[in-house]
Amino acid sequence: MAVKVRLTRVGSKKNPIWRVVVADGRSPRDGRSIETIGHYNPQTQPSRIEIDRDRLQHWLDRGAQPSNTVKKLIRAENTGYDMPTSAAPAPPPAAAPAAEQTPAAENDAGEGGPGEEPSADVPEGDVAADESEAPADADENP
Repeated sequence: MAVKVRLTRVGSKKNPIWRVVVADGRSPRDGRSIETIGHYNPQTQPSRIEIDRDRLQHWLDRGAQPSNTVKKLIRAENTGYDMPTSAAPAPPPAAAPAAEQTPAAENDAGEGGPGEEPSADVPEGDVAADESEAPADADENP
């Protein structure tokens, strides 16, 4: 039996209120649940999130898989549960230093990136006009 920690809707029409439940993965969204471990009301400002930390950890230790929405609620509530690192793969450490060295080499060569001052070889006032730009007088009809 694949156990999931997910949301089930209990609010009325156009009034969504959700329960955080532990349920069999095969049961429908609003079907039978094993246990209710929290509530989520997105209509209040700020949204009200209440999750029983002890029961959540109990089910996660026994292999229950939280849905993506429940993962976000867990982070938002800051329950202290850290998602496994396999869920969010980290970039390889060898690629990061190579990426940092490439822009530095270009900047030393005078090929600046965004946010850099123009090179001293071309003065700002001597920029050639773009050929696609027409003179202001050409826009007026005779």
